[in-house]
Amino acid sequence: MTTDSPMLAPSFPSPDNAVLRVVVGNAIASVRSGEASVEEAILHAAVHGWHEGHVQGEDECPGCNFRDELPKHSNRG
Repeated sequence: MTTDSPMLAPSFPSPDNAVLRVVVGNAIASVRSGEASVEEAILHAAVHGWHEGHVQGEDECPGCNFRDELPKHSNRG
């Protein structure tokens, strides 16, 4: 897919993100040690990976509004 408009920051970290490598490494280690099932490790890694992406997006574009033009930190309910 190609587009001429700029992409918004994704809600996932870049593949070379150091924290993402730690999250994935911990997930693999928890499965290998029997501490977590594959499903638990995937869920844990997905949640923490998404969070790290959010943090990275905030760092790269502080104050950006990415959801329906609502001001940052506004009541979305």
